[in-house]
Amino acid sequence: MKKILLIHTGGTISMVENKTTGEVNTTKNHPLTDLSYYFHTYANIEETTIFSLPSPHVTPNHMLELAQKINQLSSMYDGIVITHGTDTLEETAYFLDLVLQVNIPVIITGAMRSSNEIGSDALYNLISSLRVAVDNGAADKGVLVVMNDEIHTARNVTKTSTSNVATFQSPQYGPIGIITRDSIIFHHTVISKYTYPVENISKNVFLLKAFAGMDEQILQVILKANPDGLVIEAFGQGNLPKDTVESIEQFIKQDIPVILVSRSFKGIVQPIYGYPGGGRQLKDRGVIFANGLTGPKARIKLLIALEQTNNYEALKNIFETEI
Repeated sequence: MKKILLIHTGGTISMVENKTTGEVNTTKNHPLTDLSYYFHTYANIEETTIFSLPSPHVTPNHMLELAQKINQLSSMYDGIVITHGTDTLEETAYFLDLVLQVNIPVIITGAMRSSNEIGSDALYNLISSLRVAVDNGAADKGVLVVMNDEIHTARNVTKTSTSNVATFQSPQYGPIGIITRDSIIFHHTVISKYTYPVENISKNVFLLKAFAGMDEQILQVILKANPDGLVIEAFGQGNLPKDTVESIEQFIKQDIPVILVSRSFKGIVQPIYGYPGGGRQLKDRGVIFANGLTGPKARIKLLIALEQTNNYEALKNIFETEI
C-alpha cells in the first residue's frame, strides 16, 4: 500500500458550521482527522498541519513555505494531498506547480461546505484526492486540483461560482480526468511543464482590472508605490483605453514589467488592434502578453519570475513562449 502525506493548511474543509448562528469558522481540531479511518482503505496516511488559515489570509510566502516543506519531504512519500481553502486555492496550486521539483502526485483539494453542513463535500473531495494520489497516472502531471469528481491542472483551473460545489472549472480546456466509483480516468495530459525554483518571494506586483473610462490616475498611484511589476487584465484580446498608454510607457521606461492578460474567461491576448490603446500598440511599447493565464495566476508567475530575472527578453520568453 502506498504512503501518502496529507497536509492541512486550513479553509472551509477544516471548519465547522455553528448550527445556531449559521456562521462557518475555524475549529481547534481538524474535523476530518476524526474520520481518518476512511482514508486507510486507500493508503497509509500521515497527517500534518503546516498552518491553519482561511485562504484569504494565505500569502505567497505561505505558498513558498508549503512548497519548501513538500520539496523537503517528497522523497519519503508516494504522493501528497493538500487541503486548502477555495478562495485562493487556484493561486496556491499554480504557485506550487511552478516551483515544486517533484515527480510524485501532488493533489490539492478543498470544500465548499464544511464537514457538518448538509450536503458537505469535504470528506468526499478528500477521499477522491487520496484515490488520485495513489493512481500511477497522476505522476508527472504537475499539481492537480481534485474537486467534485473532476481532476484539473493547476494552470487552467479557476473558481467560477461563489457557493456551488461544482465551482472549480477549467474554462476552454476542461478537466484532464474524472473520478468514478471504481476508476481514475485521465483523458487529457500535460504536454509541457516549466519549473522556476525560488528561495524567496520578495517582490511587489500589482494586479489591475481594466474598466470603461479608465485613465492614468490609478496607474500613477501604483507607480508611486514603486512596484516591481504590474499585471493588467485588459479588455478582449488585449486592449486598453487610450488614456492609459502614456502611464504604461512610464512603467516600461522605469524597467517595471507590464504583463497583459484578458479579463475574459476564454481565449488568449493577441496584438491585433492598432488604434491607440489597442493590443498592437501596447506590444510595440513593450507590454508583455501572457499566454492564456488569468490575472491572479499571471501575478503569481511574475512574482516567481522576478526572483530569477528582471531582464525584459527573459520575462518575455517566460510569459509568451513557456506554457
